[in-house]
Amino acid sequence: MSFSHSLMVSASGLTAERLRLDTISNNIANVNTTRTPQGGPYRRQQAIFASRSGNEGFAAFLSEARGGNARRQIGNGVEVTGVVPDMSRDFKVVHDPSHPDADANGNVKLPNVEPVTEMVDMMSSSRAYEAGVTAINAAKQMEQKALEIGRG
Repeated sequence: MSFSHSLMVSASGLTAERLRLDTISNNIANVNTTRTPQGGPYRRQQAIFASRSGNEGFAAFLSEARGGNARRQIGNGVEVTGVVPDMSRDFKVVHDPSHPDADANGNVKLPNVEPVTEMVDMMSSSRAYEAGVTAINAAKQMEQKALEIGRG
């Protein structure tokens, strides 16, 4: 794996984690939103990650299968495939007849956002981002040392 490839892989992780943090921040900001433009309360959003597909084609796989020396790259980074609503939890229902969005029975549907879950996700994403920055710094240091060795 080349230095530039390792930087690209780490950078893709940083980009994905930044989007995940933005999504978490949006969830926290809408923790009390009971009416959205689509109607109904805000539904929690989740960023979906997937590994990037390799850029080598069929010829590289065929050459490798025949015993050739074509090398496939392992690990091409991560990409965000989408931001989707979290359908795993139902909306919370509370009885508050004075609320402007209360139904005929005085019940209000609240978003399915749990602040504690969002904070845990935010800490996890933050740590993953820090790990990506550390990996980039390590790659830069290794490249710097290689250049120093090359100078003699």
